[in-house]
Amino acid sequence: MKLYIVRHGQVPHNDLKQYNIADEDLTDLGIKQACNLKDKINNINFDIIISSPLVRTRHTAEIINANNTNVIFDDRLKERDCGNLSGKPLDFVNREEYWNYNTTLQYGTSENIKTFFQRVFSFLDELKTKEYKNVLIVAHSGVSKAFSGYFEGIKDGRFLNRGLNNCEMKEYEL
Repeated sequence: MKLYIVRHGQVPHNDLKQYNIADEDLTDLGIKQACNLKDKINNINFDIIISSPLVRTRHTAEIINANNTNVIFDDRLKERDCGNLSGKPLDFVNREEYWNYNTTLQYGTSENIKTFFQRVFSFLDELKTKEYKNVLIVAHSGVSKAFSGYFEGIKDGRFLNRGLNNCEMKEYEL
C-alpha cells in the first residue's frame, strides 16, 4: 500500500509563528498552496482520503480532492495537543526539546510526545489491515513527524526538523 501524507495549507498561527490554535481555517496563501498541490496530484487515483477532522485539514482535503474520492476523518490524525502553549510564540519553549522523543520534560499541559506518537502509530497499525493501494492522508506537521518515526525510526529522538511544510507531500510504503 502506498501512503501519501500531506500537511494542510497555511493557517494564521503558522504565519504568526505560534503554537497551534485548535481549529483555524486556511489563510488565502493556504488555499493557494492547496490548489497548487491539487494540480500536482490530480493524476494519482486514491482509494480513499483519510483526514484529521480539524477545519484546516478538512478544507485542504476538500480542495485537493480532484477525483471526488471518499473522505473519512480520524481523530488519531489530529495535531499534537499543545495545551496551554496554544497561541504562544514558538520560541516560548525550547522547540528542540519539545519535539525530542526522549525528553523527560513536560511543557505545561501539552500532549506527551510518546503518547502522541502512539496515537498516530495505532492509526498506521490499523491501516495495515486494509486492502487499499493508494491512500492520501491529510494531516499536520506533528503527524508527519510521527510518520517519520514510524517509517524511518526514532533514531536520536529529535523530530523538530522531520515534519512537512504546508502542502508538502511525502510518500511511504506500508
